[in-house]
Amino acid sequence: MDWQSLGSEFAAQLQLPARDISATRIGGGDINQAWCLRLDRQRFFVKLNRIDSLPMFEAEHAGLDALAATRSIRVPQVFATGRLTGFAYIAMEFIELGGGADAARLARALADLHGHCHRQFGFERDNTIGSTPQVNRFHDDWIAFWREQRLGFQLRLAADNGFDSRLIDAGFRLAADLESLFGDYRPRASLLHGDLWSGNRGADREGNPVIYDPACYYGDHETDLAMMELFGSPGAEFFAVYAQAFPIDAGYARRRDLYNLYHLLNHANLFGGGYAGQAGSLIRRLLASL
Repeated sequence: MDWQSLGSEFAAQLQLPARDISATRIGGGDINQAWCLRLDRQRFFVKLNRIDSLPMFEAEHAGLDALAATRSIRVPQVFATGRLTGFAYIAMEFIELGGGADAARLARALADLHGHCHRQFGFERDNTIGSTPQVNRFHDDWIAFWREQRLGFQLRLAADNGFDSRLIDAGFRLAADLESLFGDYRPRASLLHGDLWSGNRGADREGNPVIYDPACYYGDHETDLAMMELFGSPGAEFFAVYAQAFPIDAGYARRRDLYNLYHLLNHANLFGGGYAGQAGSLIRRLLASL
Protein backbone atom coordinates (compact mmCIF):
# COMPACT_ATOMS: atom_id res chain seq x y z
CA MET A 1 0.00 0.00 0.00
CA ASP A 2 1.24 3.49 -0.85
CA TRP A 3 0.74 5.02 2.60
CA GLN A 4 2.23 8.35 1.59
CA SER A 5 -0.40 8.80 -1.12
CA LEU A 6 -3.24 7.61 1.10
CA GLY A 7 -2.06 9.78 3.99
CA SER A 8 -1.80 12.82 1.75
CA GLU A 9 -5.29 12.14 0.39
CA PHE A 10 -6.74 11.97 3.91
CA ALA A 11 -4.85 15.05 5.01
CA ALA A 12 -6.27 17.07 2.13
CA GLN A 13 -9.79 15.74 2.69
CA LEU A 14 -9.74 16.43 6.45
CA GLN A 15 -7.69 19.62 6.21
CA LEU A 16 -4.94 18.23 8.42
CA PRO A 17 -1.19 18.73 8.26
CA ALA A 18 0.66 15.66 6.99
CA ARG A 19 4.34 16.33 7.40
CA ASP A 20 4.92 12.91 8.99
CA ILE A 21 2.99 9.94 7.53
CA SER A 22 3.50 6.38 8.80
CA ALA A 23 1.55 3.13 9.18
CA THR A 24 1.82 0.22 11.62
CA ARG A 25 0.28 -3.22 11.14
CA ILE A 26 -2.23 -4.28 13.82
CA GLY A 27 -2.77 -7.94 14.66
CA GLY A 28 -6.08 -9.77 14.60
CA GLY A 29 -8.79 -10.32 12.04
CA ASP A 30 -9.36 -13.26 9.70
CA ILE A 31 -10.71 -11.34 6.72
CA ASN A 32 -8.83 -8.02 6.36
CA GLN A 33 -5.47 -6.49 7.10
CA ALA A 34 -5.67 -3.87 9.85
CA TRP A 35 -3.36 -0.85 10.13
CA CYS A 36 -2.91 2.26 12.23
CA LEU A 37 -2.22 5.22 9.93
CA ARG A 38 -0.57 8.25 11.54
CA LEU A 39 -0.74 11.76 10.14
CA ASP A 40 1.56 13.66 12.48
CA ARG A 41 -0.25 13.11 15.82
CA GLN A 42 -3.59 11.99 14.36
CA ARG A 43 -4.33 8.25 14.14
CA PHE A 44 -6.74 6.43 11.82
CA PHE A 45 -7.82 2.80 11.69
CA VAL A 46 -7.52 1.42 8.15
CA LYS A 47 -8.62 -1.97 6.85
CA LEU A 48 -7.29 -3.35 3.57
CA ASN A 49 -8.39 -6.16 1.29
CA ARG A 50 -8.29 -7.12 -2.37
CA ILE A 51 -9.18 -4.36 -4.77
CA ASP A 52 -12.51 -6.07 -5.63
CA SER A 53 -13.53 -5.88 -1.94
CA LEU A 54 -14.61 -2.24 -2.10
CA PRO A 55 -18.37 -3.08 -2.06
CA MET A 56 -17.81 -4.93 1.23
CA PHE A 57 -16.24 -1.82 2.77
CA GLU A 58 -18.93 0.45 1.33
CA ALA A 59 -21.56 -1.78 2.94
CA GLU A 60 -19.69 -1.62 6.25
CA HIS A 61 -19.70 2.18 5.93
CA ALA A 62 -23.47 2.15 5.41
CA GLY A 63 -23.94 -0.07 8.45
CA LEU A 64 -21.77 2.07 10.72
CA ASP A 65 -23.62 5.19 9.55
CA ALA A 66 -26.98 3.54 10.34
CA LEU A 67 -25.80 2.55 13.82
CA ALA A 68 -24.34 6.00 14.48
CA ALA A 69 -27.56 7.72 13.41
CA THR A 70 -29.44 6.10 16.32
CA ARG A 71 -27.13 7.79 18.87
CA SER A 72 -27.54 4.65 20.97
CA ILE A 73 -24.01 3.30 21.19
CA ARG A 74 -20.57 4.42 20.07
CA VAL A 75 -19.26 3.20 16.71
CA PRO A 76 -16.20 4.34 14.75
CA GLN A 77 -16.75 7.28 12.43
CA VAL A 78 -15.89 6.41 8.83
CA PHE A 79 -13.85 8.97 6.90
CA ALA A 80 -13.35 7.29 3.54
CA THR A 81 -13.57 4.15 1.45
CA GLY A 82 -11.82 3.66 -1.86
CA ARG A 83 -9.15 1.95 -3.93
CA LEU A 84 -5.45 2.76 -4.07
CA THR A 85 -2.37 0.90 -5.37
CA GLY A 86 -3.98 -2.50 -5.69
CA PHE A 87 -6.04 -2.45 -2.48
CA ALA A 88 -9.55 -1.56 -1.39
CA TYR A 89 -9.66 0.26 1.94
CA ILE A 90 -11.90 1.72 4.61
CA ALA A 91 -10.48 4.40 6.91
CA MET A 92 -12.14 5.31 10.16
CA GLU A 93 -11.71 6.79 13.58
CA PHE A 94 -9.09 5.06 15.73
CA ILE A 95 -10.77 4.27 19.06
CA GLU A 96 -8.45 3.32 21.89
CA LEU A 97 -10.19 0.37 23.51
CA GLY A 98 -9.93 -0.10 27.24
CA GLY A 99 -11.30 -3.61 27.69
CA GLY A 100 -14.75 -5.14 28.00
CA ALA A 101 -17.80 -2.92 28.32
CA ASP A 102 -19.68 -2.68 31.62
CA ALA A 103 -22.52 -5.20 31.30
CA ALA A 104 -25.28 -2.84 32.43
CA ARG A 105 -24.15 0.04 30.19
CA LEU A 106 -23.85 -2.28 27.20
CA ALA A 107 -27.30 -3.74 27.89
CA ARG A 108 -29.00 -0.34 28.04
CA ALA A 109 -27.21 0.88 24.90
CA LEU A 110 -28.06 -2.24 22.92
CA ALA A 111 -31.71 -2.19 24.03
CA ASP A 112 -31.85 1.44 22.87
CA LEU A 113 -30.36 0.46 19.51
CA HIS A 114 -32.88 -2.36 19.09
CA GLY A 115 -35.69 0.11 19.75
CA HIS A 116 -34.96 1.72 16.38
CA CYS A 117 -37.20 -0.19 13.99
CA HIS A 118 -38.18 -0.38 10.34
CA ARG A 119 -41.52 -1.40 8.83
CA GLN A 120 -39.86 -4.37 7.05
CA PHE A 121 -37.09 -6.90 7.64
CA GLY A 122 -33.90 -6.41 5.63
CA PHE A 123 -31.61 -3.50 4.85
CA GLU A 124 -31.02 -0.81 2.27
CA ARG A 125 -28.25 -2.88 0.67
CA ASP A 126 -26.69 -6.31 0.79
CA ASN A 127 -23.53 -6.67 2.88
CA THR A 128 -21.30 -9.46 4.17
CA ILE A 129 -21.11 -11.75 7.19
CA GLY A 130 -17.37 -12.25 7.46
CA SER A 131 -16.55 -12.37 3.75
CA THR A 132 -19.72 -14.28 2.82
CA PRO A 133 -22.40 -12.31 0.95
CA GLN A 134 -25.42 -11.51 3.13
CA VAL A 135 -28.62 -10.84 1.21
CA ASN A 136 -30.92 -8.23 2.77
CA ARG A 137 -33.89 -7.85 0.43
CA PHE A 138 -36.76 -6.25 2.37
CA HIS A 139 -39.55 -8.63 3.37
CA ASP A 140 -42.74 -8.30 5.41
CA ASP A 141 -42.50 -11.82 6.90
CA TRP A 142 -39.63 -12.50 9.33
CA ILE A 143 -39.86 -16.29 9.17
CA ALA A 144 -39.80 -16.25 5.37
CA PHE A 145 -36.89 -13.81 5.46
CA TRP A 146 -34.92 -16.09 7.79
CA ARG A 147 -35.80 -19.24 5.86
CA GLU A 148 -34.71 -17.87 2.48
CA GLN A 149 -32.08 -15.20 3.05
CA ARG A 150 -30.32 -16.61 6.10
CA LEU A 151 -30.70 -20.36 6.71
CA GLY A 152 -31.48 -21.31 3.12
CA PHE A 153 -28.65 -19.19 1.72
CA GLN A 154 -26.07 -20.87 3.97
CA LEU A 155 -27.43 -24.36 3.26
CA ARG A 156 -27.23 -23.81 -0.50
CA LEU A 157 -23.68 -22.51 -0.09
CA ALA A 158 -22.78 -25.56 2.03
CA ALA A 159 -24.15 -27.81 -0.72
CA ASP A 160 -22.04 -25.98 -3.30
CA ASN A 161 -19.02 -26.46 -1.01
CA GLY A 162 -19.55 -30.22 -0.95
CA PHE A 163 -20.76 -30.70 2.62
CA ASP A 164 -22.46 -33.94 3.66
CA SER A 165 -25.84 -34.20 1.94
CA ARG A 166 -27.38 -35.50 5.19
CA LEU A 167 -26.59 -32.18 6.88
CA ILE A 168 -28.05 -30.26 3.93
CA ASP A 169 -31.22 -32.36 3.80
CA ALA A 170 -31.77 -32.08 7.56
CA GLY A 171 -31.22 -28.32 7.37
CA PHE A 172 -33.88 -27.93 4.70
CA ARG A 173 -36.31 -30.07 6.72
CA LEU A 174 -35.78 -27.66 9.59
CA ALA A 175 -36.22 -24.66 7.31
CA ALA A 176 -39.58 -26.00 6.12
CA ASP A 177 -40.97 -26.10 9.67
CA LEU A 178 -39.68 -22.93 11.31
CA GLU A 179 -43.13 -21.73 12.33
CA SER A 180 -43.24 -24.15 15.25
CA LEU A 181 -40.25 -22.39 16.84
CA PHE A 182 -42.11 -19.09 16.92
CA GLY A 183 -45.65 -19.89 18.10
CA ASP A 184 -47.40 -16.55 18.55
CA TYR A 185 -44.13 -14.59 18.81
CA ARG A 186 -43.99 -11.80 16.22
CA PRO A 187 -40.68 -9.91 16.32
CA ARG A 188 -40.22 -6.26 15.48
CA ALA A 189 -37.80 -5.25 12.73
CA SER A 190 -35.07 -3.85 15.02
CA LEU A 191 -31.83 -2.37 13.74
CA LEU A 192 -29.20 -5.06 14.40
CA HIS A 193 -25.43 -5.08 14.53
CA GLY A 194 -25.69 -8.49 12.90
CA ASP A 195 -22.36 -10.03 13.98
CA LEU A 196 -22.14 -9.17 17.65
CA TRP A 197 -19.69 -11.75 18.98
CA SER A 198 -17.26 -10.72 21.71
CA GLY A 199 -14.55 -9.72 19.21
CA ASN A 200 -16.79 -7.01 17.74
CA ARG A 201 -17.58 -5.17 20.96
CA GLY A 202 -15.60 -3.45 23.69
CA ALA A 203 -15.32 -0.17 25.57
CA ASP A 204 -13.38 3.03 25.06
CA ARG A 205 -11.04 4.55 27.65
CA GLU A 206 -14.01 6.25 29.36
CA GLY A 207 -15.89 2.95 29.65
CA ASN A 208 -18.42 3.73 26.91
CA PRO A 209 -19.58 0.61 25.04
CA VAL A 210 -18.26 0.44 21.47
CA ILE A 211 -19.36 -1.90 18.66
CA TYR A 212 -17.72 -2.29 15.25
CA ASP A 213 -17.40 -4.59 12.20
CA PRO A 214 -21.19 -4.74 11.69
CA ALA A 215 -23.32 -6.80 9.31
CA CYS A 216 -26.39 -4.62 9.78
CA TYR A 217 -29.99 -5.30 8.90
CA TYR A 218 -33.43 -4.93 10.46
CA GLY A 219 -34.58 -8.12 12.15
CA ASP A 220 -35.48 -9.91 15.37
CA HIS A 221 -33.51 -8.42 18.27
CA GLU A 222 -33.00 -11.97 19.56
CA THR A 223 -30.48 -12.62 16.77
CA ASP A 224 -28.00 -10.13 18.26
CA LEU A 225 -28.55 -11.58 21.73
CA ALA A 226 -28.01 -15.11 20.43
CA MET A 227 -24.74 -14.23 18.70
CA MET A 228 -23.49 -12.67 21.93
CA GLU A 229 -23.87 -16.12 23.53
CA LEU A 230 -22.33 -18.20 20.73
CA PHE A 231 -18.68 -17.75 21.69
CA GLY A 232 -19.11 -16.88 25.37
CA SER A 233 -21.81 -14.83 27.09
CA PRO A 234 -22.11 -11.24 28.34
CA GLY A 235 -23.49 -12.70 31.59
CA ALA A 236 -26.62 -12.69 33.72
CA GLU A 237 -26.39 -9.00 34.62
CA PHE A 238 -26.43 -8.03 30.95
CA PHE A 239 -29.61 -10.00 30.25
CA ALA A 240 -31.35 -8.79 33.40
CA VAL A 241 -30.71 -5.12 32.59
CA TYR A 242 -31.50 -5.59 28.89
CA ALA A 243 -34.84 -7.27 29.65
CA GLN A 244 -35.90 -4.31 31.80
CA ALA A 245 -35.62 -2.05 28.75
CA PHE A 246 -36.57 -4.51 25.99
CA PRO A 247 -38.47 -7.61 27.18
CA ILE A 248 -37.13 -10.98 26.00
CA ASP A 249 -39.78 -13.50 24.91
CA ALA A 250 -39.98 -16.80 26.80
CA GLY A 251 -39.20 -18.73 23.60
CA TYR A 252 -35.83 -17.08 23.09
CA ALA A 253 -33.84 -20.10 24.34
CA ARG A 254 -35.14 -22.30 21.47
CA ARG A 255 -34.71 -19.66 18.79
CA ARG A 256 -31.19 -18.88 20.05
CA ASP A 257 -30.05 -22.20 18.56
CA LEU A 258 -31.81 -21.43 15.28
CA TYR A 259 -30.20 -18.02 14.99
CA ASN A 260 -26.74 -19.29 15.89
CA LEU A 261 -27.07 -22.08 13.34
CA TYR A 262 -26.73 -19.38 10.69
CA HIS A 263 -23.35 -18.32 12.08
CA LEU A 264 -22.10 -21.88 12.55
CA LEU A 265 -22.98 -22.71 8.95
CA ASN A 266 -21.23 -19.54 7.84
CA HIS A 267 -18.11 -20.49 9.82
CA ALA A 268 -18.24 -23.95 8.23
CA ASN A 269 -18.48 -22.39 4.77
CA LEU A 270 -15.63 -19.97 5.50
CA PHE A 271 -13.24 -22.02 7.60
CA GLY A 272 -14.27 -25.68 7.50
CA GLY A 273 -12.90 -27.55 10.49
CA GLY A 274 -15.35 -28.75 13.10
CA TYR A 275 -18.00 -26.11 12.42
CA ALA A 276 -19.96 -28.40 10.08
CA GLY A 277 -20.21 -31.01 12.84
CA GLN A 278 -21.41 -28.37 15.31
CA ALA A 279 -23.99 -27.17 12.80
CA GLY A 280 -25.19 -30.73 12.22
CA SER A 281 -25.61 -31.32 15.95
CA LEU A 282 -27.59 -28.11 16.29
CA ILE A 283 -29.87 -29.05 13.38
CA ARG A 284 -30.59 -32.44 14.93
CA ARG A 285 -31.37 -30.83 18.31
CA LEU A 286 -33.71 -28.32 16.72
CA LEU A 287 -35.49 -31.00 14.68
CA ALA A 288 -35.95 -33.09 17.82
CA SER A 289 -37.58 -30.12 19.57
CA LEU A 290 -40.22 -29.55 16.88
